[in-house]
Amino acid sequence: MSLVPGLTDRGEEGDEMQHPERRLLVCVDMERYSRRGNVQQYEAQQDFHRLLREAADGVGMDRVGWATQQAGDGELAVLPREIPEARVIGRFLPELNRRLRQYNASRLPVARIRLRVAVHQGMVHLDGANGFPGQAVVMVSRLCDATPVRRALAAFPDAGVALVVSSDIYRDVVTEYPEEIRPDRFRRIEVVQPEKGFSEPAWLCVLDEDVTSWRDEASPGQQPSSLDEAVKPGEAAQPSGESGTGRGGEPPAGGIRTGNIRVNGQNAVGPGAMAIGSIGRDAILRPDVDR
Repeated sequence: MSLVPGLTDRGEEGDEMQHPERRLLVCVDMERYSRRGNVQQYEAQQDFHRLLREAADGVGMDRVGWATQQAGDGELAVLPREIPEARVIGRFLPELNRRLRQYNASRLPVARIRLRVAVHQGMVHLDGANGFPGQAVVMVSRLCDATPVRRALAAFPDAGVALVVSSDIYRDVVTEYPEEIRPDRFRRIEVVQPEKGFSEPAWLCVLDEDVTSWRDEASPGQQPSSLDEAVKPGEAAQPSGESGTGRGGEPPAGGIRTGNIRVNGQNAVGPGAMAIGSIGRDAILRPDVDR
């Protein structure tokens, strides 16, 4: 008997493998699930499924047709072809975030449900013997588990959903349907797992929060928002005044200097770009300049 809605039994061992299908994948994981006691985990699972179902119902989506692979602290869902991708990101997830915020408002931090959600698309086998085989499944799972996504959710304690989407989804869905989704609320991140030989760009958003201004201190090389796309080595125009780059187009060790101001850290947007910072934190005036 199939345990996954929408799937059929594979039958006897040796049945012919079905062709993979291109589908939208949504991976969801609960924050700090393993730190809960047995009863708290049981209750969190019950409320997790109820909130997902209610959020889908609230935007006219039927979760009965979703093929899901369950885990104690989350799920991987393969969505039906007829569900518009922009509706999932632009309506379902904001509705889920709204319900999570309402749910968490009256609960202690240990009992709150906060989610990391990853969205990707690709080829997937729906007749796997122990889940959904496919590199797209591997990709969406690694995005959901990415360290920058974990840190972003932790940085906004009132948030319900930290969303990360693949570059394909950002390009084809987020930027193409601004009436459903706000592209300016996403920032580019690098998802790196050296032990697995995995390194991919992705786009991060913490729903109803301004993640573009968040300073991820653990990743000082990352720039906020779309500056990652807009400023590339060798492409930025040289401003007037003193400015320079080191070997390979990288900012010099002392930050970026423009005129009488040197800027260090993430706010040294370069190479050759304008230096943006605040006096006393990032921007340092030359000793011979009046303050």
